[in-house]
Amino acid sequence: MTIYKSNTDRVVVLDTETTGMPVTDGHRIIEIGCVEVIGRKLTGRHYHVYLQPDREVDEGAIAVHGITNEFLVDKPRFRDVADEFFEFIKGAQLIIHNAAFDIGFINNEFALLGQQDRADIADHCSVLDTLLMARERHPGQRNSLDALCKRYGVDNSGRDLHGALLDAEILADVFLTMTGGQTHLSLAGEGDDSNGGRQQPTAIRRLPANRVATRIIRASDDELAAHAARLAAIEKAAGAASLWAQLEQPMEAETQPA
Repeated sequence: MTIYKSNTDRVVVLDTETTGMPVTDGHRIIEIGCVEVIGRKLTGRHYHVYLQPDREVDEGAIAVHGITNEFLVDKPRFRDVADEFFEFIKGAQLIIHNAAFDIGFINNEFALLGQQDRADIADHCSVLDTLLMARERHPGQRNSLDALCKRYGVDNSGRDLHGALLDAEILADVFLTMTGGQTHLSLAGEGDDSNGGRQQPTAIRRLPANRVATRIIRASDDELAAHAARLAAIEKAAGAASLWAQLEQPMEAETQPA
């Protein structure tokens, strides 16, 4: 679910915990956890806070995340952290599992403060829902965060209870695995910012015809076997034939005698 296209490669993986659901019943956010990813790498920067919601936490919600009313008594309120939280996520692409839930609660918190300019966070960030992405890739299968961890081999052994920061860290690993592979192909040179931040392509350089031929190193039998095993693992996780296998089929057909 991409709502607003950001012009930055800064990604913030976000999760919240709440007093219960739905938001229309007056439930509030009690924990926010965010981790920053830039250039497909975790930067180490994160944002994490527990919040006093000024209402009781439902027993059912406590069973899920373990955050009690007593624990939240001395915690700040959303109005105390609204500015720093907004500054952390502003302009980023938000990666959220079941984004409609978290975005609905975040928008509600800003609306309760009368900050209507922030009450639709999609005006300030792009939003990608990994639940919708997973449902498209794995229709008819379980696509909870735990199920995706199992499917993509992401370690979630420390996740006995839900927690916003822990879940954001796990979701970051899941997202990077789901979207793994080559992420950028550029023939651009170093350039500068004189073209709106876009790099200028360098001139094409032709190699001399009399250059020394590049040595060709063939893959060994062991390397080919490891490659085949890796493709099989990818196909099992994706539930479909890999691109390499699809490309090989027409090539094999062309080599068959007529």
